[in-house]
Amino acid sequence: MRVDIGHGQEGQALPAAPVTANGHATDFDVVVIGGGFSGCYLLYKLRKRGFKVLLIESAAGLGGVWRWNCYPGARVDTHVPLYEYSIPEVWKTWNWTEKFPAAGELVRYFEHVDKVLDLSKDTIYNTKVVGATFSDADCRWSIETEGNDIPYRATWFIPSVGFAAKRYFPKWPGLDTFKGEIHHSSFWPGENGVDFRGKRVGVVGTGSTGLQMVSAMAADAGELTVFQRTPIVALPLHQVKLTEEVQRSAKDDYPAIYQSRLESKGGYDFNAHDIGTFDHTPEEREAFLEDKWSRGGFLLWVGSYRDVLTDLKANRETYDFWARKVRAMITDPEKRDIVAPLEPRHPFGTKRPGLFINYYDAVNQPNVNVADLAKSPVERVTEEGVVTADGKLHKLDILALATGFDAITGGLKDIDIRNGAGQSLSDKWASGTWTHLGIMTSGFPNMFFTYGPQGPTAFSNGPTCVEIQGDWIVDTIVRHREQGIRRMEPTAEAEGGWRKLVNDLTNQTLYPLANSYYMGANVEGKPREALNFPGGIPEYRRLLAESMKNGFSGFALA
Repeated sequence: MRVDIGHGQEGQALPAAPVTANGHATDFDVVVIGGGFSGCYLLYKLRKRGFKVLLIESAAGLGGVWRWNCYPGARVDTHVPLYEYSIPEVWKTWNWTEKFPAAGELVRYFEHVDKVLDLSKDTIYNTKVVGATFSDADCRWSIETEGNDIPYRATWFIPSVGFAAKRYFPKWPGLDTFKGEIHHSSFWPGENGVDFRGKRVGVVGTGSTGLQMVSAMAADAGELTVFQRTPIVALPLHQVKLTEEVQRSAKDDYPAIYQSRLESKGGYDFNAHDIGTFDHTPEEREAFLEDKWSRGGFLLWVGSYRDVLTDLKANRETYDFWARKVRAMITDPEKRDIVAPLEPRHPFGTKRPGLFINYYDAVNQPNVNVADLAKSPVERVTEEGVVTADGKLHKLDILALATGFDAITGGLKDIDIRNGAGQSLSDKWASGTWTHLGIMTSGFPNMFFTYGPQGPTAFSNGPTCVEIQGDWIVDTIVRHREQGIRRMEPTAEAEGGWRKLVNDLTNQTLYPLANSYYMGANVEGKPREALNFPGGIPEYRRLLAESMKNGFSGFALA
């Protein structure tokens, strides 16, 4: 068996980190982990306010998850200019080629961000953070990196590792005996890729990643088997090629667009309508849903009726509409019933929908098989392939794992983060997650995190959430500098109140009815809990502003 574990992660030694970062000493005001949207934004904003900042990135360049997500078909499912920074010097000098950019173009975007904002001068690359310890004596963090005996020290520590930083493998017996190739989507070999032409390929998982991989690989694979546990609710992408001329004429509207995404519940350029499903007649409802479908993107999910995600009967109307549309695309009756069953496996939209270009065309191909793991689960993996409970051996040359992540909390818990008492963050969150405002956790002073647990995170457009949280963090640190405050952490009471709010709001929705990563239910042994703030971007902004206005209510300052 040849397993690609990917780019110096989890078991592969990284180059030793330098003692200094491009000539800088090891002491900083702020150390940030992760060179994705969050980390780059924080470095830029903090540096503008006069702080000495170090960004540590495990990859060879900026881009965060887009540096790793180079599997076939990888692209973002939020359209531009929503999925980019609102920083004028960046967007005024950048043009996209597609409305929904592919991974490679996003890497080039971050290269442009780096060039315009000059981020690399305060960044060290190819360096993995393995631990961080807070000292109560001097209110500073020591951040340890793999292969480096001298830690970096900072007053403020911001692990911006994102919600998809720790990949998840299926716990199948015999996985290590497979003699073909195994590749996880999040660490796909980037330089030469994987030659799957004419090969027998198995794609495990049918979330957005699995959908994209199948769409990109089906035409060239000799035989492709989709191992599906839960059918994905896929919506039309409607890709559009973009020209510089079109974007140039549209950029006068960009400031208004960036303002509007702050006023949308999901950080997009639309909201659900203030109308209930059954306020329409059946004919009106069909026309309304058809309009959302025809316009594409996430409109059918979070831009249609206000009660789709709160009322089961209303939700079923949208699911049935979706099923009719998709079933009409699938020619094989057996595949049709697996991929778009008449009875939903979970309420519509309680697992994140994907956006498709040609997924159902791929499913129709005679060289594509769909194995229904809900009906016949995987029993074991052998040297030759995957054996399901019906006794069938699916012979494979390549096993492509689109099995996702230990999302939201996994990346933070994967680092050995310890407070002054020696308690690890992983131990604190072992039986449940506790934060205040989805941005700090009690017992771990001077540590912020972004796009993580109990923030808007997976219920929002990433750049929108990142800029909101980043601005609040920067303004907070600036105020503390002005007022001589050296230490900040949430109170246990505020933390308990925030957890209750997140759970109460989530329980008013249908999200708890699905075993999704939204609920921590995609990873065996992980606490089942609400991991995202579902109240929307405007309400989240209000709560952040209210805390700051009231002298950082809910936080202990010293």
